[in-house]
Amino acid sequence: MAWKNELATRNLRTSVGGKPILRGVSLSIRPGEIHAVMGPNGSGKSTLCHALAGDPNFKTEGTASLDGKDLLGMDISERSRAGLFLSYQTPPAVPGVSVANYLRTIYNAARAPKPPISIAEFERVVKKEMGALRMDEAFLDRYLNEGFSGGEKKRCETLQMALLQPKYVLLDEIDSGLDVDALRIISHDILRLRKERGFGVMVVTHYARILKFLKPDFVHVLHMGKLIRSGNAALAARIEREGYDKIIGDGSR
Repeated sequence: MAWKNELATRNLRTSVGGKPILRGVSLSIRPGEIHAVMGPNGSGKSTLCHALAGDPNFKTEGTASLDGKDLLGMDISERSRAGLFLSYQTPPAVPGVSVANYLRTIYNAARAPKPPISIAEFERVVKKEMGALRMDEAFLDRYLNEGFSGGEKKRCETLQMALLQPKYVLLDEIDSGLDVDALRIISHDILRLRKERGFGVMVVTHYARILKFLKPDFVHVLHMGKLIRSGNAALAARIEREGYDKIIGDGSR
C-alpha cells in the first residue's frame, strides 16, 4: 500500500524491444529526502528516471505512485502536473525557440486548467526566480540550450525546477559535464530550493563528487537492473574508495 506522501515504486520492471533493463526496483522517496542512485554504466540508473517520468520508449510494469496516485496510469504531461520533474543528463538544444518562450509555455502548461498568465506577469515571476538563482536576465533572449556550456544547461534546468515547483525531482546525472565551481553552484541552488519547497530528490550519478555537496539521506546501488545495496552517505564514500566491484560482489551474496 502506497503512503499518501511519497514517490514510490514496487517491483518496477522496464524493457525496450523485449530486452529487460529494470528487474524489480522498489524504492520510496518522501518529501525533503535526498536519495542517491549509483552504479556502473548500464545498470539502469537513467532508465529508472525516464520510466518514472513516462518515457514512451520503455515498457514499464509493476507499481509506481506519487502521493498515493497511480503514476503508471498517467502520461508524461499528467505526471508533470502531478508534481514530477526530470532534469535531463543532456538537455537538447532547440534552435529558434527562446528560453523565455519555452519557460512561459511549460509554466502555463503546468498551471492548466488555470488560464495562461500574461507575458508581463510571467516576466515578473521568472525574473524573481532568476534573481534568486543569480542568473543574468539576458539568458532569456538566447535560444534554448543552443551554444550553452554544460553549466548553463544545468542552470537552465534548475530555473525550470524553480518555476514549476515540483513535489519530486529526478536528477539524471546533473553533474555530467560540470567543473567543480559549476557543480558547487548547481548543488547550492538545488539545496536552497529543496529547503524552501520541501520536494524530494532522486539524484542519479556515477560518482560521489556531487554527493559531497548534496549530502544524501540515502544511497542506493543499482546493478543489472536491481537495487543490491542501500545505506547512508558512508556507502558513497566507500564506493569512491573501493569502486563498484567490491560492493557488487558483497551485494550478490
